[in-house]
Amino acid sequence: MISVNQLVASANTDAPPSIRQFAQQKNRSAILALDLGSITGWALCSADGAVVSGTMSFRPSRYEGGGMRYLRFRSWLNELARRAGQIETVHFEEVRRHAGTDAAHIYGGFLAHLSSWCEAEMIGYQGVPVGTIKRFIAGKGNADKQAVIEAVRARGFSPVDDNEADAIAILLWTMETQGGIK
Repeated sequence: MISVNQLVASANTDAPPSIRQFAQQKNRSAILALDLGSITGWALCSADGAVVSGTMSFRPSRYEGGGMRYLRFRSWLNELARRAGQIETVHFEEVRRHAGTDAAHIYGGFLAHLSSWCEAEMIGYQGVPVGTIKRFIAGKGNADKQAVIEAVRARGFSPVDDNEADAIAILLWTMETQGGIK
């Protein structure tokens, strides 16, 4: 399952100010934001300010071993990087509590593969706590999924689900706070 939502931003559009400012900066590389999971939400701002987002399913098929999801994830990261050009940083939702053991194991596997891929590609990476993302986008650190989706839609995006909305929120947080520096 892949869905793609695209907003091409430049200084002459009514894109969010953070994207307009990013597009006007020189010598920038792409920024990738991820909501890791079996259905991974992603958002990418390219060097020219174009924002593309969507979801990607890494659920194993009936005939795959458990490790295949991670091989497909790594392959997908390589393809995303190839298409985006140079990725400057990757920001991901840092989850500290999981609903169950399986969810924790799956998240840990994605995080291990993401961090090792970033290290091998010499790409900076940073986890962003769930509460930080929700507080930034929806005004409350314990906002529910629907509130996050609505807040992202209010910013001009059309996420298909909470995974894509979370990734867009992470991307906006990264651009507006410079990764928490502001």
